[in-house]
Amino acid sequence: MNLVRAELERLGARRFVQLMLVLLVLAFGVTAATTLANSHRPSAEEIFEAQRGAAAARSELEHAYQRCLEQRRGLATADDMDEQEEPEYFPADCSEVDPALMERAPVAADFLAGVFTFAEQAGPLLYFLIAFLALFGFLVGASYIGADLNSGGVVNLLLWRPRRMTVLGAKLGTLLGGTALLSVLASAAYLGTFWLIGRFAGRPGRLDGEFWGSLGETWGRGMLLVLLLTVVGFAVATLGRHTSAALGVVAGYVVVWELGARLVMEILDVVKVDRYMLSSHVAALLNGRIEFWDHQACDNGVSNSCTGLYVITWQSSLVLLLGLTAALTATAFVAFRRRDLM
Repeated sequence: MNLVRAELERLGARRFVQLMLVLLVLAFGVTAATTLANSHRPSAEEIFEAQRGAAAARSELEHAYQRCLEQRRGLATADDMDEQEEPEYFPADCSEVDPALMERAPVAADFLAGVFTFAEQAGPLLYFLIAFLALFGFLVGASYIGADLNSGGVVNLLLWRPRRMTVLGAKLGTLLGGTALLSVLASAAYLGTFWLIGRFAGRPGRLDGEFWGSLGETWGRGMLLVLLLTVVGFAVATLGRHTSAALGVVAGYVVVWELGARLVMEILDVVKVDRYMLSSHVAALLNGRIEFWDHQACDNGVSNSCTGLYVITWQSSLVLLLGLTAALTATAFVAFRRRDLM
């Protein structure tokens, strides 16, 4: 417990951590202030007009779906075609324009100008929060161990507690606990602030069980991503013995693999390139699932259905990211145990 308490004090006393906390507060403050300044509580007339506009939009979508079905069944007459300046284009599969299968139907909030609706904006705001916390965790994780290794702080600590695995484990555990606690508190304050804005200076929207369940699932997966990136930053900086090592590895990965290797694979007509990119799995983990289209799947005869559509789910992405993180962490601990720290 003395070691953990000492590490908590060291973590909280680091200037970089304090700077990141200040930037976190500033970013959230600016976002909340901007939202508040550009929102107002709508009048009953505005709400009525918005509801009417949403109903009209949904009706138009339903009519378009019916016209698609009629066209595919050959029920559209020549007179109907002559009345139109240009023939309407519909997809071969009318389910693509079926309002019942759409991810999101038009709602009144879409027709309210200058009104913040919490139910509609909570999702994008949560993604911004997760992105900042993920960046925070990665940078703090890398600097926390990287600076100590580079300055000799770890050596001094080992003179007091000469057990390498215990010291490194305490550092990682303290880092994860501090990041998790900060993430929970920041999420509550952040979403609570925007709920208050929606309640008193906008519209709360439809806050039913489905909304909170979906938001909670996204938040949970986002917190997993934050903790994973925190561990990755810590492990890479441990291997490189410097904070810049983690930044260099990320920059090198993006340039060499996400850009360079992607370009080479596309030139070579590799099928389903996105499944080999970590960015795709990060997006799938955050969104629950992500769909990609690859025309090469049909051209190369790989897909029997020949739709070119393939899906990456968050479950498979989580397994992959957990495996890579565990491998990096284990390698970092082994290297730290055998390395000459002097």
